[in-house]
Amino acid sequence: MTEEEVRLQQAREHIEDWKKWGPYLAERAWGTVREDYSPYGSAWDYFPHDHARSRAYRWNEDGLLGISDRQQFLCFALALWNGNDPIIKERLFGLTGPEGNHGEDVKEYYYYLDSTPTHSYMKALYKYPQAAFPYSQLVEENRRRTKADPEYELLDTGVFAEDRYFDVFVEYAKAEAEDILIAITVVNRGPEEAPLHLLPTLWFRNTWSWGKERKRPMLSRCPADPMQGIGAMAQADHPVLGRRWLLCHADESGPELLFTENESNFARLFPPDGRNTTPYVKDSINDYLVQGNADAVNPEHVGTKLTAHYRLRLQPGETRTIRLRLTPMLGLSEPLSAPFDNILEERKKEADEFYATIAPEGLSEDARNIQRQALAGMFWSKQFYYYTVREWLEGDPGQPPPPESRWQGRNHDWKHLDNDSVLSMPDKWEYPWYAAWDLAFHCIAIAIADPDFAKRQLILLLREWFMHPNGQLPAYEWAFGDVNPPVHAWAALRVYQIERRIRGVGDTHFLERVFQKLLINFTWWVNRKDAEGKNVFQGGFLGLDNIGVFDRSKPLPTGGHLDQSDGTSWMAMYCLNMLGIALELARQDNAYEDVATKFLEHFFYIAHAMNDRPKARDDDGVDLWDNEDGFYYDVLHLNDGSHFFLKIRSIVGLIPLFAVETLDAELLEMLPDFRRRLEWFLNHRQDLCGNVAPVTRPGAGNRRLFAIVNEERLRALLTRALDENEFLSPHGLRSLSRYHAAHPYILSYHDEDYSVEYCPAESRSGLFGGNSNWRGPIWFPVNYMLIDALDRHHRFFGDKLRVAYPTTRDAAGTPPRRAMPSRKATLGEIADDLSRRLVSLFL
Repeated sequence: MTEEEVRLQQAREHIEDWKKWGPYLAERAWGTVREDYSPYGSAWDYFPHDHARSRAYRWNEDGLLGISDRQQFLCFALALWNGNDPIIKERLFGLTGPEGNHGEDVKEYYYYLDSTPTHSYMKALYKYPQAAFPYSQLVEENRRRTKADPEYELLDTGVFAEDRYFDVFVEYAKAEAEDILIAITVVNRGPEEAPLHLLPTLWFRNTWSWGKERKRPMLSRCPADPMQGIGAMAQADHPVLGRRWLLCHADESGPELLFTENESNFARLFPPDGRNTTPYVKDSINDYLVQGNADAVNPEHVGTKLTAHYRLRLQPGETRTIRLRLTPMLGLSEPLSAPFDNILEERKKEADEFYATIAPEGLSEDARNIQRQALAGMFWSKQFYYYTVREWLEGDPGQPPPPESRWQGRNHDWKHLDNDSVLSMPDKWEYPWYAAWDLAFHCIAIAIADPDFAKRQLILLLREWFMHPNGQLPAYEWAFGDVNPPVHAWAALRVYQIERRIRGVGDTHFLERVFQKLLINFTWWVNRKDAEGKNVFQGGFLGLDNIGVFDRSKPLPTGGHLDQSDGTSWMAMYCLNMLGIALELARQDNAYEDVATKFLEHFFYIAHAMNDRPKARDDDGVDLWDNEDGFYYDVLHLNDGSHFFLKIRSIVGLIPLFAVETLDAELLEMLPDFRRRLEWFLNHRQDLCGNVAPVTRPGAGNRRLFAIVNEERLRALLTRALDENEFLSPHGLRSLSRYHAAHPYILSYHDEDYSVEYCPAESRSGLFGGNSNWRGPIWFPVNYMLIDALDRHHRFFGDKLRVAYPTTRDAAGTPPRRAMPSRKATLGEIADDLSRRLVSLFL
């Protein structure tokens, strides 16, 4: 094994806690639901960026490319000041949802360059302008712009003209599990000498101001040893974390240690009545440097926040490196000199060796770099997430009580939720909170490098302090009760298969754990989202908020209800995923054959409900397949009993392809009880099996196919999906057909028009409904799922099924990139080419 694999094994076996420290610090904690104590749930306004430097956070800390321990007791991050900014740069700046003309948007340039799974080596880059950061310019210009205008970006301000900026690289390397080396390298990219105040900062998360925990940690200055190259040293004492030290490299530029408290500056935040409990507050170091207030920092050199102040002046092109070490050990020999550099280089080399085992053979060097940095981005996006809803609703003993309105407001029915874990975030600035189905996709990507973390993440969301007692998974903190597509079982099965491929053995204990809890979640779906018991589901917006005619998670402006093509397809897929897990477990315990049969039958009921369902006495007979268009659509039911298709050609109509699974003949032979039940069902319930894939017919390798779409409908859907004038683009499949560029879909109801048109990139309407393509037209997760589905269909059909690819050429001309000429292609070849199209965006 590589050294990083050894560390992963030691962490897995609890020999060494290599993951105790990592990039668990958010890039943004202001403007979050957790920090919102307003009467009306206006999170963006209640705790804005302007408050962040002065106001202690209740739940999570943030910082610039920082790290913390797993419970975020102690935090370390970069801070910078160019001498021109009105404030120290301690955190990333961006526009709030209401400020941005296309929603929230970080206005900075920063890059996660490298990370191993245990964070034994990490590297990131921040680009810092030498002129004053244009905070007000960004806000005012974006406020002036409309949704029809492009966003106004930092580069547009001219602040990077003539390359007048610093590249600030930060590297972290672990000598041991809790002995962390920190190298900060600054490069002046500009044409002239420029000053920079480099301000690496160490602080404790404020756990003592809320009236529940009285034990207060402390940072204090220690005598430094210049003979060891230590210019300054501080001691950190915490009642849970214990004692450790920050060693700071001796340099002609410093450092000077500046101490204050991580306490709110009430006098600044709430004038004229605000009163501070201490003269040394969260933004005191800012006042000391920017305002020249010498009394702002603590002359006793103690506190709960400290900065090591280095005054640098860099010539054009000059590079300077500052070394620091956060360690629980004293008496290290030459802790910041040659051995430091050797360890740093050794960890880089070990990271190279580890990623060499991850990359598939034959990849170009460019593609290897892309894969490695993509995984680095996943590992850097881990974050400590803390949110106890009951405490948030009740308020803290040491603080004013929250408004009574919150007991009927956001998340009031999730009082059980008590989160205190490291989780994979969609983005630590724009989305510094987990989302259930985003996390499922993350786990599949992470599993190729760290299946243990992926498995723990999937289990975590099913634990009783996450999952609602009724079985629902929490969606995201803005509305835990919203509904995300049920992809957890799919992700669990894929992670299991990935680990089995890597390690040669599958973790069936993991599968059993997730399966038992997913049974509860599946029951919630059936009871809550198929209220009429017709096997047609109304799951709400289900993440597809950028391609619908209106917000499907709210009462419809037309009245009535929707039968959702995607919601119903997700549930069919859920059945097949649970079937796959049950059959895998049945290899070792045949008791699982019973529940496998249950999911098999449920799949057939759902598939029947979608496909040409005949009208019966107790049924309205409305299916979701439109024979005329050869496509699946949502069906809108009005209160007067009428109904019609919402003929929007979107990914909603392709999601039925995701519900597909193949069954090997060898497995059927191993499970005779299941085989008998399958054959009985196929013989006695042909009314339910007539319009789905040909289950009774063996395919390539004598496999059986379970899928919503039969071959005829598969071909019809692919005709549209692979048409360059509709879904097929040079870089993957669009979420919305380009057909709607010339033919917008318009629903007129009671003198109101609701429309959808093809609108690539930035939106021209609000977040939900209409042309709110905030995600962009190429949506990676659903493209991945479609590729996965095509591969599974190919496992059954083999080379016998070939379709035109592309089915129709782009009438406007040749796309910028095409991997193969138009010809008949197998589904496997198409899946491979779609993968290449997606990757081409980065290559």
